[in-house]
Parts: sequence; C-alpha cells; structure tokens
Amino acid sequence: MRETIEINLLGGVSEIPAGDWDACACPEAAEGGRPDDPFTTHRFLSALERSGSVGPGTGWDARPLVARAGEQVIAVAPLYVKSHSQGEYIFDFNWAHAYERAGGRYYPKLQIAVPFTPATGRRLLALPGLEETGRAALVQGAVQIAAENQLSSLHVTFCTAEEAEAGAAMGLMHRVTQQFHWENRGYDSFDAFLAGLSSRKRKTLRKERRVAQAFGGTIHALTGDDLRPEHWDAFWHFYQDTGSRKWGTPYLTRAFFDELHRTMRDDVLLVLAERDGAYVAGALNFIGRDTLYGRYWGCVEDHPCLHFELCYYQAIDYAIEHGLARVEAGAQGEHKLARGYLPVETHSLHWIGDPGFRDAIARFVEAEARAVGEEIEVLTAYGPFRRDDRQEQE
Repeated sequence: MRETIEINLLGGVSEIPAGDWDACACPEAAEGGRPDDPFTTHRFLSALERSGSVGPGTGWDARPLVARAGEQVIAVAPLYVKSHSQGEYIFDFNWAHAYERAGGRYYPKLQIAVPFTPATGRRLLALPGLEETGRAALVQGAVQIAAENQLSSLHVTFCTAEEAEAGAAMGLMHRVTQQFHWENRGYDSFDAFLAGLSSRKRKTLRKERRVAQAFGGTIHALTGDDLRPEHWDAFWHFYQDTGSRKWGTPYLTRAFFDELHRTMRDDVLLVLAERDGAYVAGALNFIGRDTLYGRYWGCVEDHPCLHFELCYYQAIDYAIEHGLARVEAGAQGEHKLARGYLPVETHSLHWIGDPGFRDAIARFVEAEARAVGEEIEVLTAYGPFRRDDRQEQE
C-alpha cells in the first residue's frame, strides 16, 4: 500500500463505528461466527468504557489508536494511557521502581492491552491482507506518540507469538512469560482426558470431583438467554469478595456485568453453584472460536474442591463437549499443573525511551526468557500425564 497512512488517537472506542473496528479486530466473525476471542471486539471494549471500569479515575485512560489510508480504517489497537501498573498481569512494577529510584518518571506510560485480561490474542489489529502494513503503522505511531510526549515506555501485552516476532523485528523488546493452559487432544469425554493421566493423578482428580459435587447443591452452566439478572447479582457478590482480597478494590464495576448481559451474553459461560435455593459460588468464562477463557471466580461459602470443579473441571467439560481446542485459565497458579493445565509461553513487547534504562531492561528480559524456558521444561516434566503421553506433548 503506497497511500499515506494517517495515525489518530481517539477518546474511546465509541468514536469509531463498530463495523470499522471489528473489521480489523475480528474479521473471522464477519459472517456471524465467533471471534477468535471476544476481548478486542468493539462490544467488549465498549462495555469497559460505558461501565466506568476504565476511564477517569481508574488509571486506564482509553486512547484507541487508529490507522487510516485515505478514508479507510486499515488497523486499530486498544491503547491506554496508564498511571499505574495494576490490572496488567505481565508485571513491570520492578521496572517502575528502579526507574523512579534513579530519578526518572515511569508514569504515565502507554499500554496496548485488554484491561484486566491476561488472555493471549491479537493486539495490533489490521484488515486481512494488510497485517504487515497495519502492524508497522501502529507500532511506529505508538512509539512516536510516546517519544514526542516524553513518556517512559510503551508496552504491548499478551500479544500473539507472531506479533511478538514482528514487533521484535521492528526494534521492540520481546518479553517471554508463562501461563497454564489445558489442551484438548481430541478427547470425547472427561474420562478420556483422565485416561491420559498417571494413575495417582487420575485418582486425585476423580476424588476432587466427587468431593466438590457433594457440596449439597446443584451446579449450573449458563450461557446466552439462560442467563438472567439474578445470576449477575449473585456473581457480583462473588467477584467483589475475590477482588477485595486480591486487589483491594475490584477492577470491574457492577455496571460492567449489566453490559455483559445486554451485549455479550452469548460470549459468556457462567458456572454457578446453588445450594438451598441460593447461589454460593461461581466462575465466569468467555467463549472464543476455539478457546474457553477462564476469568473470575468467587464464593460466599467455602466447600472443599468446589473452586477446582467450577473453574477447571467444568471448563474442561465444556471445551470437550463443544470441541474447543484449549482452556486458558488466567494468570499464575502452579496448582493448575496437577489438573492437566500445562505451562506455555506468553508474549509481550516493550519500548523504553531512556537508552541506559533500555539496555538494563534488555538484559533482564533476556535472562528472564532463559529462566522461563527452563521452568516450563521442569514443570512440564512434573505434569500429571503418563510418561508416554507427556513425551507426545513435547
């Protein structure tokens, strides 16, 4: 494409038509199918903005980046001006502390990301056939904005491996971290999955499911029109409890869940445990084209193993039943390993303005990548799969 490309910052995704945004963000859904993941869709990002989960006072100031060739939008990116590092899950707190101890000002910074969502997906979103041109325009535009405004850094988090490779070729630093994902190897039932585990792990998982399902109530897996406002009322209480314990203040507002119900209930799988006519625990998942994304969990009663059942085993059940390729169970958590979720690499890209600080971060990122690779190798070896199955996965 030889036409001049213009880069603009918007004040929110409401300033761009949904059709223009989604043509870049999820072209695979143009004919009514599911997007690869729902998190960069116009409806998800709009829900964050309309609900006040991002915006003034949150530290996530939405400034979507748009590349146009003439009148045509050819690429977009969910860009935010950040005044802290909360809600990102690829952490740079130590970078910020080091820079500020040396007399620098780390915040504000620029972040191309989906807020509060440690799920891998495309971040540099371009029209099909214009991926190389669109990515280059977005990266060059974001770096120029950061440099001209004397911002410390630009970060692109939970991007795809392909984007990470392309970004590194453009001069960004490629950082490798890890998560735990469950992979569907063509299982036709949960028992078929269990058959691939070592005998001891298989017995443990079966016991956990028996214990969890004996909590004295019923487990409901709800999506689409089966979801009702009272389900969101219950889950809001669960989410508040978890959020206050983990982050101090929940990231998402109550209005966000109303937006989910209004615009995204077909993208959601909500698993609720009901006992004596009241909901006592729940797990929220989002449904992609071939992946189920576990996001939030909470409870108002403690029952043994119920967390494992609602968050991990019910997700595996759903993925097998619907032919999904994997379950991403969110950030961190080595306890997921024993339940069939193996470590995988996750990727981010970084631009650091100060040359000296950039060199220090580059050395750190290189050493971290080696450590992550070694850890993945060790953890995989300690996974729950039988030795022959483990070797096949490797």
